[in-house]
Amino acid sequence: MNHKRAYEIAYVGLKPGVHEYNYQIDDKFFVPYGEQDFTNCQAEVKLTLDKQNGFMMLKFDVGGVANVVCDRCGNDLAMQLWDEFKIIVKLVDEPDLMNEQEEDPDIYYISKGESHLHLADWIYEFINLSIPSQRMCAEDEIGGPQCNKEVLEKLKKMAEDAQQTDNSNPIWKDLDKFKNLE
Repeated sequence: MNHKRAYEIAYVGLKPGVHEYNYQIDDKFFVPYGEQDFTNCQAEVKLTLDKQNGFMMLKFDVGGVANVVCDRCGNDLAMQLWDEFKIIVKLVDEPDLMNEQEEDPDIYYISKGESHLHLADWIYEFINLSIPSQRMCAEDEIGGPQCNKEVLEKLKKMAEDAQQTDNSNPIWKDLDKFKNLE
């Protein structure tokens, strides 16, 4: 099945009410979007579509896991994906103009003549937004089996060297008297 077609919903034939869809997303999904900063993505996206007259409410529940590079030590780190996103899709006569004017990113307009809802770009965006911008293991896991101990040692040594340099530099000596003023 065509990549884009697998993530389309023909909503014209749907009865008003709630409809649920489930998508299993892996690395093949991201090929058309280019290289990603994560690998081995195993995401589950549950879509709840509530069709009403003139609009649809979409709720995307993203879960799963993806491997990212740790910001601290550079090793691979399995990052849990978990987030929830809501979009309201309104049916209008001039969707391009309405989308340009709309300030709320959670409202999207499509043409009344449209028959399919295209989800691939939203799924792509929501999975990427589910990955935290700071990618490190928790403080209590530092030095654990997933960490690169060699890099952690170098970081520790660099921090100690920086501390010694700060303490021995006479430029900062007079500023110490201002540290604990209340």
